[in-house]
Amino acid sequence: MTHPISRSKTEITGGAHITRQHDSAHKHVTGSADYIDDMAEPAGTLHGYLGLSDRAHAKIVSLDLDAVRTSEGVVLVLTGADVPGSNDISPTGRNDEPVLCTGEVKFHGQPVFAVIAETRDKARRAAKKAVFVYEDLPHVTDVRAAVDAGYPHVTDPLKLERGDVDTALATAPLRLKGQMSIGGQDHFYLEGHIAMAIPGEDDEVTVWSSTQHPSEVQHMVAHALGTVSNAVTVHVRRMGGGFGGKETQSNQFAAIAAIAAKRLNRAVKIRPDRDDDMIITGKRHDFVVDYDVGYDESGVIHALDATFAARCGFSSDLSGPVTDRALFHADNCYFYQNVRLASRPMMTNTVSNTAFRGFGGPQGMLGGERVIEEVAYALGRDPLEIRKANFYGGPGRDVTPYHQTVEDNIIARIVEDLEASSDYQARRAEILAFNETSPVVRRGIALTPVKFGISFTATFYNQAGALVHVYQDGSIHLNHGGTEMGQGLNTKVAQVLAEEFQVDLDTIRITATTTGKVPNTSATAASSGTDLNGMAAANAAQQIKTRLIGFASEKFSVPPEQVEFIPNHVRIGNELLAFGDFIKMAYQARVQLSAAGFYKTPDIHWNRAEGKGRPFYYFAYGAAVSEVSVDTLTGEYQVDRVDVLHDAGRSLNPALDIGQIEGAFIQGMGWLTTEELWWDDKGRLRTHAPSTYKIPLASDRPPIFNVRLAEWSENREPTIRRSKAVGEPPFMLPISVLEALGMAVASIADYQVSPRLDAPATPERVLMAVERLKALAAGDDDMNRI
Repeated sequence: MTHPISRSKTEITGGAHITRQHDSAHKHVTGSADYIDDMAEPAGTLHGYLGLSDRAHAKIVSLDLDAVRTSEGVVLVLTGADVPGSNDISPTGRNDEPVLCTGEVKFHGQPVFAVIAETRDKARRAAKKAVFVYEDLPHVTDVRAAVDAGYPHVTDPLKLERGDVDTALATAPLRLKGQMSIGGQDHFYLEGHIAMAIPGEDDEVTVWSSTQHPSEVQHMVAHALGTVSNAVTVHVRRMGGGFGGKETQSNQFAAIAAIAAKRLNRAVKIRPDRDDDMIITGKRHDFVVDYDVGYDESGVIHALDATFAARCGFSSDLSGPVTDRALFHADNCYFYQNVRLASRPMMTNTVSNTAFRGFGGPQGMLGGERVIEEVAYALGRDPLEIRKANFYGGPGRDVTPYHQTVEDNIIARIVEDLEASSDYQARRAEILAFNETSPVVRRGIALTPVKFGISFTATFYNQAGALVHVYQDGSIHLNHGGTEMGQGLNTKVAQVLAEEFQVDLDTIRITATTTGKVPNTSATAASSGTDLNGMAAANAAQQIKTRLIGFASEKFSVPPEQVEFIPNHVRIGNELLAFGDFIKMAYQARVQLSAAGFYKTPDIHWNRAEGKGRPFYYFAYGAAVSEVSVDTLTGEYQVDRVDVLHDAGRSLNPALDIGQIEGAFIQGMGWLTTEELWWDDKGRLRTHAPSTYKIPLASDRPPIFNVRLAEWSENREPTIRRSKAVGEPPFMLPISVLEALGMAVASIADYQVSPRLDAPATPERVLMAVERLKALAAGDDDMNRI
């Protein structure tokens, strides 16, 4: 039915730039959200468990699995020799990461065999009955030890260079050198790794995987089975957290489940215990940063020469791009006139480290911030002054170490806004006065900035697809290549689609990500999920709208410009049709109501051999002020207050973005303070459970936690609705916590010496730093005893 148009104030519920709750929020809080382990299992489903090495580096002289095979309920035992295709799941194709290890184990806990049994418990018990005979080999777990032992790089190092570094260092008025250790981090997702494989006809198999990269799981499973990708279909409805840990690390579990499922023609599910999950899977890379900086009396840096050595583990995994990105972010917000940055991706006898929120950027940025702190303490200045003195500026001070011009620089305005709104200067003055008279408790405050590049540095990953169906009743089906891990990606992409069609959000149903609908997906990583998939969904909608406008124009004899989608209706000349009625009419006229959308990020390129290019489409900015209190007798501390101002461009959903910022801050704070990974002298990871690995608790949240979006910001690039990515950039805001702890410790020696706190700054490390400065203040030159 049509009727004359009226100018109502009807609005759609949930278009872009509108706060909407996460589409599964009610399911998360009630426990009704289905994860893979909640799915109904096919009749006869079997369960897998992995048998792990108990040496850090050794040849396997013999392996007796007879007791495993005869254990109750065991149906099959798989070894590397049973992999029908290629026994390799290296994401970079370097053939250095076996599905199941054969011949030589390279880290403690490396999977050597898999047990498939009637129940998970029976598989788990059977796996413990294997009898290994080893010939032990030397092992190294530490970055410095790997360098000293002459261990190789797991991938090619990178060097970024601009200017005459050696001359500038030699002629700089002032110069200092130092070293910083930066710890790793476990992803500690709520849902651990899991995969369920269901065999099909011929060589087909369907895999449900908790992964951020369905297409890679598809390719790796096909590779291991010795078949082609179109035989493998991978589904992902949601993950209970990923943070990068499920970008490549899901491959092994999916491949083993699929191999067993095809071998037995029965469904197979594999889910390790939390302890084994933490031992088997990679983590954030540990780094050791060596720096040599030349500067002047005003704090302006003339030259920086820095080397970033990383603990990469036994194989390459993603260590190449991770260590590259560390160099890309060592400048943070600062212009270095002469700069040389080099990576050293070191092999170690540990689990192969992998992607983690920020992908090496946090480690690079933290190293750069240490340089700023060193200069500030050497000059007796507020570190914020030194930061401002080195900010990127106009022409002549706007080129990065990788030769990209910073064209969207708003960091000065971000910092100025936050400095005023947080009352930073008055609070710092009050803290200085407090520390003069407080014998035990010392306080600190720091304001640190963030500039984070957005795009995959592997340019080919900057693409996405989406599939949109409009059904004849007006309901809309959306499938895209991104994966939902709690970050609200599906909600944002649905909001984009709702705005395109001008319909309510509940008109749109988002279905599980599947390689059978959208092929060749990029990983949901690099903060690019919404940028890429939102644009692809919008492209699909625009294709359908173009057909609908053409149909309406012809049928109603009006120019195309007189066809307009308005809230839940379509205006055609002077007629107004309900959206569903119009779609029914178009269907009956045989208009195609389905489209595959596509998007690729424009204007980016990178030449790694030359260390030059424009690897990032744009930068996201932010800043945080953190205030802490430290007990100098015990090293214990608390974070008293945090103020954040973050740049999300024109936010698609402010509530989701603020949630991402809050979560990133707490997770980053854990990385820098309590989350310590520790391997013993036998190469065993000893922090492999909640009892020994300390993530922040709810009680660690700052009692005053103010988070604002820079509402005045708008992306200068034509991203989806001029928004900016918000997954990774805020992770680096809690560098302000570490630097505030440094100020509190530095008060012991009247702020004349940089405390050089390594990360994580556990209470033990804080106490040792306090004792070092006490000894220095007392004139004790024997500093090495502490």
